[in-house]
Amino acid sequence: MGTVTLGVSIAVPEPYGSLLQERRAAFGDPAAHGIPTHVTLLPPTGIDAGLLPAVEAHLASVAASVQPFPMRLAGTGTFRPLSPVVFVKVVEGASACAWLQKRVRDASGPLVRELQFPYHPHVTVAHGITEEGMDRAYEELSTYAAEWSCESFALYEQGADGVWRKLCDYAFGGGAAGEVPPQGLPHDAPALH
Repeated sequence: MGTVTLGVSIAVPEPYGSLLQERRAAFGDPAAHGIPTHVTLLPPTGIDAGLLPAVEAHLASVAASVQPFPMRLAGTGTFRPLSPVVFVKVVEGASACAWLQKRVRDASGPLVRELQFPYHPHVTVAHGITEEGMDRAYEELSTYAAEWSCESFALYEQGADGVWRKLCDYAFGGGAAGEVPPQGLPHDAPALH
């Protein structure tokens, strides 16, 4: 069956997603139109295509275990000089994203993998472009802000053309009524109801 490259992320909703994607393109990032605006939960990961049903079942289970939570973006940050990235910061919902990405990569599921860098939820607005373009992105979006209720994440597949295409959305909230939340969740992580 071969392998496929998958990613799991929280989409930045409209009108914010298109605006940030257009800005990313305007800063000179040629990948902007092939990557929907998002917060990564699982970076590009190659798996055997035969595992796709198990991946889908695992992600449905993870999504069912959480409730919607507030997400807020504000200001910019950068990973330079370690990595040529400028991003919009996740200032509310970051702990929930960190909790979710651990569940997505859990050792009991089909998406186990080590991360190259410690997990840091963010929305990339410039990657691998000129220093001038990176500086421009950092400065021009420094006052950017957006907020919404995060109600799902999605599974994406990267095509041979480098474009990421959504395979499935996974809505939050399938937990049973009266279920006790897992212990040790960060204070702004999603709670079960």
